[in-house]
Amino acid sequence: MTLDGSVALCNSPPVVPTPPESQVAPAASAMRQLARRIDAFQDRFGRAVSWLMLLMVLVVFTDVILRYAFNVSFVFTQELEWHLFGMVYLLAAGYTMLYDEHVRVDILYSRWPPRRKAWTDFVLYLIFFYPAAIMILITTWPFVKSSILVLEGSPDPGGIPLRFLLKSVIIIGFLLLVLQALSQTIKSYFVARGWEEPERRVKDIL
Repeated sequence: MTLDGSVALCNSPPVVPTPPESQVAPAASAMRQLARRIDAFQDRFGRAVSWLMLLMVLVVFTDVILRYAFNVSFVFTQELEWHLFGMVYLLAAGYTMLYDEHVRVDILYSRWPPRRKAWTDFVLYLIFFYPAAIMILITTWPFVKSSILVLEGSPDPGGIPLRFLLKSVIIIGFLLLVLQALSQTIKSYFVARGWEEPERRVKDIL
């Protein structure tokens, strides 16, 4: 029998009460609110980007029909296929991180309790993710900048003329990824400290 009158099972872990957000430090509460706004933005943005998948399917379908039924093929259509794929891959990376759908290979992580997972995520974001993402942004910028300065287009006749716009998506995609990583870091810290249950993160999105 616990103090509040409920019956606890012998093998059940102790229940640690989650403090209401009003009891969390104001700065931490503000950061959590920032994470919610980032999540809401990424959710809307990711759903909008998903329409590019429909466009890509239609382009591929048209290209296949023209090629095999009419023996006609266009460089523009072929390039548009991988342009759209690259845009979806990069622009939806933050949305994928929001729902924790990136490929994960682990042996121990899936067996750990939520707070240990949260501490692991929090530390690894700081040690590995941010340095790697910043390095990619720094090394990619000269590559993108030179493409913009020369207004790079397709080297093939009949290709898409504005290739520099596609290369600019690399920067945009990784900025979105870093933005979402900031939200994930904040949420992981809240779970790790016991201020929030993991299910709360899902409810905030849905």
